[in-house]
Amino acid sequence: MHYAELKQAWSELTAPGQPFEIEEIEVRGNTIRNFKHAPPNIRAVWLSTVAFADRDYLVYDDERITYGQAHTRVNAIAAWLWAEGVRPGDRVAIAMRNYPEWMLLYWACVCIGVAAVGMNAWWVTEELEYALKDSSPKVVFCDEERLARILERPAMAEGARLVVTRMEGPPEGVLPFSEVLVRGGDMPDVQVDPDADACIFYTSGTTGFPKGAQLTHRGCVANLMNMGFSGQVQGLATLRANGIDPASVPAPNPPVALLTTPLFHVTANNCGAYAVTAGGGKMVLMYKWDAGEALRLIEKEKVSAMSGVPVMSREVLTHPDFATTDTSSLLSLGGGGAQLQPDLVAKIDKEVATARPNTGYGMTETCGIITSIAADFFVDKPESCGPAMPTFEARCVDDDGQTVPPGHVGELWVKGAPVIKGYLNRPDATAESITNGWLHTGDVARIDEDGFIFIVDRKKDMVLRGGENVYCAEVEATAYRHPAVAECCVFGVPDDRLGEEVGAAVLLRPGHTLTADELRAHCAALAARHKAPRYVWFLDEAIPRNASGKFLKRALRESLKVEDAG
Repeated sequence: MHYAELKQAWSELTAPGQPFEIEEIEVRGNTIRNFKHAPPNIRAVWLSTVAFADRDYLVYDDERITYGQAHTRVNAIAAWLWAEGVRPGDRVAIAMRNYPEWMLLYWACVCIGVAAVGMNAWWVTEELEYALKDSSPKVVFCDEERLARILERPAMAEGARLVVTRMEGPPEGVLPFSEVLVRGGDMPDVQVDPDADACIFYTSGTTGFPKGAQLTHRGCVANLMNMGFSGQVQGLATLRANGIDPASVPAPNPPVALLTTPLFHVTANNCGAYAVTAGGGKMVLMYKWDAGEALRLIEKEKVSAMSGVPVMSREVLTHPDFATTDTSSLLSLGGGGAQLQPDLVAKIDKEVATARPNTGYGMTETCGIITSIAADFFVDKPESCGPAMPTFEARCVDDDGQTVPPGHVGELWVKGAPVIKGYLNRPDATAESITNGWLHTGDVARIDEDGFIFIVDRKKDMVLRGGENVYCAEVEATAYRHPAVAECCVFGVPDDRLGEEVGAAVLLRPGHTLTADELRAHCAALAARHKAPRYVWFLDEAIPRNASGKFLKRALRESLKVEDAG
């Protein structure tokens, strides 16, 4: 394999004077790695795309928006926000599906130093209320579905201006998005601090409340450059290993990406949307995931990359229409948000003639990717997620925070420019997760002799369902709100399609009755539906615990059978 060539290419691309030169700087009292020649903020990234004015940018159903049209609309949104008194340091919430407006609003916010707060569109009213009160946005941009939830409890958006998109005749006091655009205007001239909050994305909390991760401009730009570096370094190493002169290879066409996951996640936004936009490419959006529709769009729009969770790639390959669909435009296929199973890596490499498998491992707390791996390297090490990108230091530690020897297993800690500032209004959670700039990923890993990282387990107690983190404590807290539940222990159950499903072992209170469907309906009414347990076991005796009183989840997983679940 090409590991010697990879090491050489890595050294060359990050050397002094090169585009990916690394420097050490001090941020928030910690010395971190950063790209010396990075754009100062996301505003600079977006403004640079005005050069692509005539190209298609956003495609949604029959709608097509060019870069020139997008800049006109982004300028109008930014001018409207400024006229409304929204200033750097303020927050604006975006609560909607993956409509084109999502991206236009995002760029407008970051260009004037305002934090874009991504609201999880799957949230029920109670969850939406928590996040809106926590983030206190000056303006809430929403679609009709999210507006209905807000109007159930209007106090959740108290003090915020409500703007709704794609709704005829909105209720009194709610401004239609068209009125924001019709005013027009120029982009305000604003100096944006690299370490200001660019966006706030919520992650599920082990206490039952989501945490607002504060992603900075510096972190988001570093993530964009890490992705660009990954493609260049692995491509350069592969060309050289195969005796091909890199100078003889023509420049690639602008990317065409099909975004299949929600823009309130870093997978779609910071990784998918950023990369396409910076490269002057075309972004194809979907109303909701459907493998057959994805195949139709791949053929129609000549999609070169599909961004999503791994199960989506698997569903595309196994769809009845796959064999009769022209997928020859695809150059990469894979996913993030969950690990690609080794068999899927091989299937992608074999069944899509033009595409190579790729993946990245990362977190909301790192503004996107920590590692990246693709093509020959991924085929050679299908169980790895790749090496840590240049702006990261990475180490595996034991329970005392001491670094374990190379090749040994420990919790993965990372440090660098992409690590978040912290959690909004949660200094306790920030202190628990970040030590002297080192982020505790919660993932148990090992690092091999080539610097490639292998995730082997999760230290955090969560279920990874189709790329969505579902924290067990959050589901347990919801279940306990049912009067019939005496004890509840939630854990992950392996699932071929989604990776894991939510399972719950339940002990009922004496004299109470409850069915699995009733418990699921109860949970779905209080939290997003995907958090409701798919499998429910009702026990006749207390759930086994260890000496400290914690449930023995491993024992439960081993003793309970899926066929016995309700």
